[in-house]
Order: sequence, then C-alpha cells, then structure tokens
Amino acid sequence: MQFGKVEHPELIDFELPKDHPDTSKILDKKKTNNLSVYVGCAKWNRQDLKGFYPRGTKDELEYYSRQFNSIELNATFYRIFPEDQFKKWYHKTPKDFKFFPKLVQNISHLKRLNDDVQPYVDEYLANAMHLKEKLGTIFLQMHGNFAPKNFDRVVRFIEKWPKEVRLSVEFRHTDWFNDSQVADELYHLLEENNIANIITDTAGRRDLLHMRLTNDEAFIRYVGANHTTDYSRLDDWVKRLTAWKKQGINHIHFFVHQNIEKESPLLSTYFIRQLNEALNIELHLPEHLSNDGKLF
Repeated sequence: MQFGKVEHPELIDFELPKDHPDTSKILDKKKTNNLSVYVGCAKWNRQDLKGFYPRGTKDELEYYSRQFNSIELNATFYRIFPEDQFKKWYHKTPKDFKFFPKLVQNISHLKRLNDDVQPYVDEYLANAMHLKEKLGTIFLQMHGNFAPKNFDRVVRFIEKWPKEVRLSVEFRHTDWFNDSQVADELYHLLEENNIANIITDTAGRRDLLHMRLTNDEAFIRYVGANHTTDYSRLDDWVKRLTAWKKQGINHIHFFVHQNIEKESPLLSTYFIRQLNEALNIELHLPEHLSNDGKLF
C-alpha cells in the first residue's frame, strides 16, 4: 500500500498519540472479558509476497490461511465477486479463519455514497454472506477527497446498513479529524450504530491516528515503511493493545501492509509473537517464519 509513503521514514515521529478521552469510556461500557484477536496481511498474492510461499505451493490462499487466521481482503474493492467465488474461499480455509473484505469501489469512490449505491450494497452483501461465519468486519474506505461537506451521505448510508453485519469505516480527508465539531458528530454517529472507526498508521499521514474507538473493536491498518522503524512501531502497538485489553477491548483486528508488500508476512509474524506474550494468547505462528530474525 503506497498511501502515506515518505522518502525518509527515519525523519518521522512515529510515537503513537495518547488515546482520545472517550476511548476508555467506550471500552468500559462494552467490556465483556471475551477477547478475540485476528492478525494478517492485506493479500495472499504470490507476486506481492515473494519468498513467503514454499516452492511448489499450488494454492496460495489454502497455504496462507494455515499460517494466519485472517486476511484483509482488498481484492473485493475492485469488483463484486460472484457468490461462487466467496463459496470457494470459504471451503478452502480452516474453520477459524476470517475474511475482512473491503467494500467495492462503486460504493465508495465512484458513487461516493450517493443515494443510488443501494443496489451495489445489496449485491455485494448477498454474495459476501456466503462466507458465513468466516465473514469478519466489512470495511468501507472513502477517497481522500471525500470531505465532511458530504456528511449527509455518510448518515444515510450508515443508517441503512444492516445492523447484523459488522462494518468499519476509514476516512482519509483530514477535516474528519482536525475539525473537532465534525469529528464529534462522526464519532457519535459511529457509536450509535456500532460501527468501528478504523485507525490507519502510515508514515505520511499521522493525523489518521485519531485513537478514538467507537465500539468494542480496534480495526487497525498498519503500513510499514520497509525500514527498521517498522519493528519498534509494532512494539508500540503491542503496548497500546495491552492497555486496551485491560480496559475491556473485545475485538482486535490488525492488518499489516508495507509499501513493498513482500515483507508483510515477516512483520505480521513478529507482531503475533509479541502479542501472544503480552496478551497471554496463543495465535498460530507461521511455520517457516517463526524465528526471531528481522529483515532490516
């Protein structure tokens, strides 16, 4: 993922901001002491993840899904896949695997949440529901130039969204977070509709680290810079998620990207190892990436 890429990541202050004051209130209100954690990459394509697949691997998804427990499914952004494709993905993967698919661009980028997006939403969901219990939180990513002047579209879209399907939203226009009145209205809307407020950690857009949770889910899209700081940044996230666990977080969904994706599995493996120790959980470590080596 090239979003937020910078030429000199060593010049960036990667310290995570303090939590928004209302995050602790949300976690306390939603606390169940029943934590689920899903960590994965953004794609399973061999071309992007060079070196991850053993020689002779015939089915990349089948292999990937035995190494990680989830995938941030970006392929669904580019077109609406037929129901048969979702059924194939379902049957290829283990019973505890989950897909976190991105909504198709017709909805977010082309129609931009206009009133005529509903047929696309209906078709997308009708097909995606064939993932059954393996369907994780669907996520809506808006274009960077989609500004708060279109807030009414967001309200209409969210109010029509079926409440039984978990949804998360990523806004990229800076005014969604830097205008306090707009931000408060947005957070309230997401809270009232039990929708996760995606946190994006990327070098060139530190303003997207709003650290404001709006339900019991932390949906984090982490973008490494192919730099040694990628590891210390992950260490900081382990500390923050540990704090959120103590406050009552129920769902942690963490997906690792890089500007050059081939090293994402190694970063994900490092993160899982640290998270297992810090949270006292036992997420599976990928078989041939479970050493302590680093690429940088």
